[in-house]
Amino acid sequence: MTDTPDKTQSSGQTLSARAEAARAERLARQAAALRANLRRRKDQARTRQDHNTAEEPSPATTQPPGNGESKTCP
Repeated sequence: MTDTPDKTQSSGQTLSARAEAARAERLARQAAALRANLRRRKDQARTRQDHNTAEEPSPATTQPPGNGESKTCP
């Protein structure tokens, strides 16, 4: 994913119509795969974020009782 020119273009060679079509198809498949990968990563990040916020304990369950008594059974 760099901005360097292709080897075929820098050496002065031209591609045949068939080779150019194959190159265009390959680039289209690569672009589609990159978009799909980005979507998966974003979905995964959203899922992790939702999961982490759901696991945070509520303040009512983490604080001891206000009357100074413990929650142990007699």
